[in-house]
Amino acid sequence: MHAPTESPAHIDPVCGMSVTEDGAAASHQHEGHTFYFCGKGCAAKFQANPAQYVDPSGQRKTPKPETAPSDAEYTCPMHPEINQVGPGSCPICGMDLEPKIVTADNGPNPEYIAMRRRFVISAVLTIPVFVLSMGEMVPGLTFKEWLGFGWSEIIQLVLTTPVVFWGGKPFFQRGIASLRTGNLNMFTLIAMGTGVAYAYSFVAALWPDRFPEVFRMPDGSIAIYFEAAAVITTLVLLGQVLELRARERTAGAIAALLGLAAKTARVVEKDGHETDVQIEDVQVGQQIRVRAGEKIPVDGKVIEGQSAVDESMITGEPIPVEKLSGDEVTGATINGNGTLLIRTERVGEDALLAQIVQTVAEAQRSQAPIQRVADRVAGYFVPAVIGAAVLTFIVWGFAGPEPSWVYAMVNSVAVLIVACPCALGLATPMSIMVAAGHGARAGVLIREAKALETLAGADTLLVDKTGTLTEGKPEVTRVVSVSPHTDDELIGTIAAIEASSTHPLAAAIVAAAHSRGVHPPAGSEVETIPGKGVSGKVNGHTVIAGNAAYLESLEIQFTTETDTPETGVYCAIDRQYAGAMFIADPIRDTARESVRALKDAGFSIVMASGDTHAAAKAVAAELGIDAVHA
Repeated sequence: MHAPTESPAHIDPVCGMSVTEDGAAASHQHEGHTFYFCGKGCAAKFQANPAQYVDPSGQRKTPKPETAPSDAEYTCPMHPEINQVGPGSCPICGMDLEPKIVTADNGPNPEYIAMRRRFVISAVLTIPVFVLSMGEMVPGLTFKEWLGFGWSEIIQLVLTTPVVFWGGKPFFQRGIASLRTGNLNMFTLIAMGTGVAYAYSFVAALWPDRFPEVFRMPDGSIAIYFEAAAVITTLVLLGQVLELRARERTAGAIAALLGLAAKTARVVEKDGHETDVQIEDVQVGQQIRVRAGEKIPVDGKVIEGQSAVDESMITGEPIPVEKLSGDEVTGATINGNGTLLIRTERVGEDALLAQIVQTVAEAQRSQAPIQRVADRVAGYFVPAVIGAAVLTFIVWGFAGPEPSWVYAMVNSVAVLIVACPCALGLATPMSIMVAAGHGARAGVLIREAKALETLAGADTLLVDKTGTLTEGKPEVTRVVSVSPHTDDELIGTIAAIEASSTHPLAAAIVAAAHSRGVHPPAGSEVETIPGKGVSGKVNGHTVIAGNAAYLESLEIQFTTETDTPETGVYCAIDRQYAGAMFIADPIRDTARESVRALKDAGFSIVMASGDTHAAAKAVAAELGIDAVHA
């Protein structure tokens, strides 16, 4: 007997999800190809405009990252294991689901906007309720005497009603959903506690004569809990707002990352014709022309040309990397002075920048371990509280003094109100937000919530070099001139031909001239040789400045320094070696003290750098760091 053969998997051309022929919601024939869809919505979009989703060869196009389609996969930010097609609410906690696909601009989070509005209005209404209820505890504040008998309760009723039923509507929806699915959580108790407190207080405010004399206060009124219902609702709303605002800020960081990508690419057709196309329409294997100063639009390989590429977006290193034929380049990095012809190798969600963005998006949906502990505790705590309230009602009803069932109701309500976990909904998101906020102000990006707890037990600190221990900006560290030239003359001469360059090393040389009070003469006939250096005329003399390989290719005799961590710029005037300038990234003034303080605190320091091993070892030696990876 043969096992049934599983139907092959296909890619939905609209949303990119993997679907099988047997599991597809719909299929459609187009230009000799059969396409399968995860949902009827995707099928309808495809049938309306097939050219938007496939090219003539039948290959799926990279979708435009503008908004998440309605048939996209959604997940819960608090429970990432929940996945479904299309928007909705989480069956575990009741929170609104978010699209898993990160987009360039989804607009403001509607849940955050709605929750913030609920919190602000609820807080405004809750403050007078709190004052009316607790004002009697302050000597001299006799609101009940001012308002007259019964009016304080009526005013609290009027103000609390919109707080509980409008402000707390999401909590009731989530609480009811938790009872329906059996996933009892924080919102179960919040809904029950505030709902029962309001219902009891409603009866006590409108029909106080239904209660026996033993329930009456000295002034004849019945104790009400409108203040508890309103304050609990408002505090939990605050917790939700803080949590959603933290996710909103992370979404802004994701949008900023996506903004690094190029919007168009210059495609070179087989006949040599060049056309600017939208980045989402670029296909693997196509050739892309990248001109000087442009962003590299795709991940690929250089097949023609040479240039220096600023890869600081990926490595953090300020000095551009020379790229020749056969070298890999990454999308969103910046091309220098040369022109490159690139063969596309990765596009869309396979590109490095897209993977970085997706990692950040997944990190924001991660939970701190303490938050998962709180969820597990709530899973046991909620049924225990409900059981205690039911048991209280039964025991007081059958064994309590008369009127026993009134006592039973009041005491069971008290159990629910006291156990209502408003702190559980406020403490965890607030602590995470405060920690993340302090870290952000200090320039620390927290990849996931778990890292906050793991950091407490860390004993080894891994630090970057460029921009962390160093300034992140190249500076001239020393000048070695050859007689009859002086240091200032050499600096001024090189700065004269580097003044028009945008290369970071050129900027460092020009800055060094100005800092020494040297005014560079005017240069002419300046020519940039990508990957090597520059040449030009200064005061009638031919000046060449560049790396050692450049001068060697011109057969100019000079002495190189091979064991230095610095970058050397060698100069020849009228084909005679005139000296060199050495450039490095200077160590921050605070780095030595910081490393010493961390060592004194018991931390082991390890440097990991994208720079050369010589440069990294030199910085580590100055700072007393023994472990280096470069």
